[in-house]
Amino acid sequence: MYKSLIRPALFRLDPERAHGQIVRVGQYLSDSWMGKVVESLYQFDDDSLHSTHFDINFDNPVGMAAGFDKNGVLLGFLPHLGFGYVEIGSVTAQPREGNPKPRIFRLPQDEAIVNRMGLNNDGADAVYERLNGRENAVPIGVNIAKTHDPEILDEKAIDDFCYSFRILYPVGDYVTVNISCPNTEEGKTFEDKVALGELLSAIRETENGFEHKKPVFVKISPDATYPMVDDILEVSEGHGISGYVIGNTSSKRDDISTDVVEIDRIGNGGLSGTPIKKKSTDLIDHTYRHLDAPFIIGVGGISSGKDAYEKIRAGASLVQVYTGLIYEGPGLPKRIKRDLSKLLKRDGFTTLSEAVGNG
Repeated sequence: MYKSLIRPALFRLDPERAHGQIVRVGQYLSDSWMGKVVESLYQFDDDSLHSTHFDINFDNPVGMAAGFDKNGVLLGFLPHLGFGYVEIGSVTAQPREGNPKPRIFRLPQDEAIVNRMGLNNDGADAVYERLNGRENAVPIGVNIAKTHDPEILDEKAIDDFCYSFRILYPVGDYVTVNISCPNTEEGKTFEDKVALGELLSAIRETENGFEHKKPVFVKISPDATYPMVDDILEVSEGHGISGYVIGNTSSKRDDISTDVVEIDRIGNGGLSGTPIKKKSTDLIDHTYRHLDAPFIIGVGGISSGKDAYEKIRAGASLVQVYTGLIYEGPGLPKRIKRDLSKLLKRDGFTTLSEAVGNG
């Protein structure tokens, strides 16, 4: 029904307008009895999919990736679709409207999306007020990034990051540090080894002000070369980072079949969806082997249980989806969980954890 009726109607709308419609419907269903009806349609539970990490219980490994619910307005709805956890954001210290529109583009032939949203969000203070004191049905991660402002550089960029961290640390079950934002006049990012060390040192110092410690993850771009990744891992491990989210969107246009004229028309932006699936899985495998079984959340191009299973066997303990949901519809989390359960049984695993890195 989604692919034959709902998706064609949504795809006739501008992508950002379609997303806005989905958010409004989700907010309505969050507070309506119909939310329970949705939940009854999309739930699937199997003990083999349960896992515990950092004393956080996950009923299943399928999460909503950052970017879909930037401001934490759908935390009452997304669990109805069967997600085991939700990562909101990216959230920045200061509110931002983002880049000029249009800024989201579909590539249906590739089941992909290109976006250059520009980190539009309500800002750390507003998101804190929305989440503070809230009881959530599933674990919540908070993804933070540097405020999109070319004048926020160097030490100001670190202070900006730390402000978001300090404000939002109390309201999430974990924090993801998105390090792919410019922070120096030379155009370097926090993926630079020295800059990352300075950032993580400041974040750890900020964290010392909290008695109850929570996991902190670093989000790595799939475009990073393996030597660059190894530097990121070395610095992150040296600062006691709990794990990694792999990966982000890609600035490259590899493995796509959309006409080059259309690609040129769209211009810059982060590519997500099927074309980056293998790239992110390979990076998960590299990270898992390089560090001898670290904690990894795998994201990038997941649109089936098979895709999720490949990332788990490569080394991901949890996975996230976003673009796949756009193309496959709200039943995707349920289908992934059902297929994962079958795949685990087929391969003789009694728990999901047994399959992690066992590729």
